[in-house]
Amino acid sequence: MTIYIGNIPYTMKEQNLIDVFQEFGPVESAKVIIDKKTKRSKGYGFVEMHNEADELTAIEALNSQDLGGRKVKVSRANPKKEAV
Repeated sequence: MTIYIGNIPYTMKEQNLIDVFQEFGPVESAKVIIDKKTKRSKGYGFVEMHNEADELTAIEALNSQDLGGRKVKVSRANPKKEAV
């Protein structure tokens, strides 16, 4: 399962996401989405963890919490749509 994290601070890096989510279990990967034109964060990202139970615990604990001065939205990510 992939976790969506929205409304993150624009200064947040992947390592920051890893540090936050590692409190709940091992993190496989973290990605902050960057705008191709401006090279700045779009304010959201994704995290994958090794264990679904850890993911669910992290979602419940972090959703609507203050992270770097912003109230983040944490939920299961929608499946990626395939190109037609």
